[in-house]
Amino acid sequence: MASFVDRVVLHAFGGDGGNGCASIRREKFKPLAGPDGANGGDGGSVRLVVDPQVTTLLEYHHSPHRRADKGAMGMGDYRQGAHGQDLVLRVPDGTVVKDLDGNILADLVGEGAEYIVAAGGRGGLGNMSLASAKRKAPGFALLGEPGDEADVVLELKTIADVALVGYPSAGKSSLIAAISAARPKIADYPFTTLVPNLGVVQAGDSRYTVADVPGLIPGASEGKGLGLEFLRHVERCAVLVHVLDCATLEPGRDPISDLDVIEAELAAYSADLDIDGSRVPLAERPRLVVLNKIDVPEARELADFVTAELEGRGLRVFEISAVSHEGLKQLTFALAELVEKARREAPAPEPARIVLRPKAVDDSGFSVTRVEEDGQEYFRVTGTKPVRWVRQTDFNNDEAVGYLADRLARLGVEEALLKAGARAGAEVLIGAGDNAVVFDWEPTLMTGAELLTGPRGTDLRLEDHSRPSRNEKRERYHDRMDAKAEARNELWTEREAGKWTDAADE
Repeated sequence: MASFVDRVVLHAFGGDGGNGCASIRREKFKPLAGPDGANGGDGGSVRLVVDPQVTTLLEYHHSPHRRADKGAMGMGDYRQGAHGQDLVLRVPDGTVVKDLDGNILADLVGEGAEYIVAAGGRGGLGNMSLASAKRKAPGFALLGEPGDEADVVLELKTIADVALVGYPSAGKSSLIAAISAARPKIADYPFTTLVPNLGVVQAGDSRYTVADVPGLIPGASEGKGLGLEFLRHVERCAVLVHVLDCATLEPGRDPISDLDVIEAELAAYSADLDIDGSRVPLAERPRLVVLNKIDVPEARELADFVTAELEGRGLRVFEISAVSHEGLKQLTFALAELVEKARREAPAPEPARIVLRPKAVDDSGFSVTRVEEDGQEYFRVTGTKPVRWVRQTDFNNDEAVGYLADRLARLGVEEALLKAGARAGAEVLIGAGDNAVVFDWEPTLMTGAELLTGPRGTDLRLEDHSRPSRNEKRERYHDRMDAKAEARNELWTEREAGKWTDAADE
C-alpha cells in the first residue's frame, strides 16, 4: 500500500444554508402578534490549511469526497438556525491547488496558509426579516442557498533545501541514508525509489533538509519514466546536487554524458515553469557534482579522470562513497555553506496583500441573451442576483413566487426582456446550464386600473390615509352651514308661494 501520495483529485462540497422559517407569534389576548420566523444558519465551507505535521496527501487519496456541515433551519420565536461547521482539511506545506484544466488557483506555502475550496451557502431569511410597513405578515420565507461544489487537483511540491538528482541506481538513496536519519528503500535495480524521500542533515551549527528525487532518464521532461511525476519536487529546492555513478556497467554511459542529459532535462522542464520573482530560476541555482561509488577501484580511477573537466565547467566536485562514508563530511559542510547563503539572499516574505475589487457603479448585475436552437427561441437571464433569488424561492408558495416577480421587476429584468425582443408567453431561463429555472414570461401590466395598485396585496383605493388641515375642516363646516341655510330659504319661499301646505294649518 502506498504511503506517499503527492497528487490527488479532491471533490469538495460546501454545506447548504438552512431554510428560513415562516411563523406567526401568538400571545394571550393576541392571537396574531406579528411574524417571528427567524433566519436559517449559513452552511460550512471546505478550507485547505497548511499543517507542518502533514507530509502526504494520502488521506485524500483514500477519501476524495469531502462535504461540510449544513446550516440548521430557522425556527419560530426568533430562534435563528445554527451555522454549519467549516470542514478544515490539513495539507502539507508546498501544496498547489489547480482546477481540472491545470490552472493554478492557490499556492499554499507557509504554516497557516489557507484556501477556501467550496464556500457554504447562505441561510434563507425568515418572515420576520421579510416584514415591512407594507408587508406586515409575510406568509413565506426564503430557502437556504446550496453550497458550492468544486473539483480541484492537489499537487505536492516538496519543500527542501537540497535536491539530489541523477540517473536511476546512481546511489541517491544510499547517500541520503548515509548523511541523515532517513531510511529509504535501497536495492540494486533501477527505479527502486518511487517516491521522494526527505532527510535532515546536521553540519556543525547548520541544519537543512535533503530530498531524494526518483531517478531521471532522457525524456523525463516529456513524461518518460517518472519524470513529470517528480520533477516538480525540484522546483522549491535552493541547491541541486548531481549524483553521478562512476561504477555503472551500462554501455554508452559515463559521468560527463549523464550530467549533460540531466542538465538538458532540467532546462527543458524549467522552460515551462512560471516562477515568481521570489525564487531564483532553476537554471541559475547553485549546483554541486558528486562522483559516487569511489569505493570501487575502477570508479575511483574514472572519478579522478573526469574531475578536471567538471571543474573546468565551474562546478565543485566531491568524490564520495555512500558505502564507506568517504568524503561525506566535506560534502555536508559544503552544502551547509550554500544553503546558508541562499537563506541570507532570499527575499523577506511579504505579508499577503488585500485586493479590493469593487463592482462598477453602472453594473446592473445581470444580462439577458436571446438564443435560437433548433428553430426555437428563448431568452436566458444570467447574473448573481437573479440566480440567487431563484434558488431562495419556494415555488410551492404563491406569495413567495409573487415576491420573486417583484424583485426581478425592480431589478429591471422585465425591461431588459422587452428590449431583447421578448413577448408575452416567451420562454425564459434564469441561470446557466441544466439547473436553470424555465418559465413562460407574462409581463406585468402597468396601465389602467393597475396604476392604482401599490405593492403586492395592497390597493391604494382602500388605503386613503390623508388628513385634512384645520382650515380645510373650517371651510367644509361653513360650506355645510351655507348649504343648509340655502335649503331652508328655498323651502320657505315655495311654501309662501302655495306650492305645498302643512296639514296642521288646515
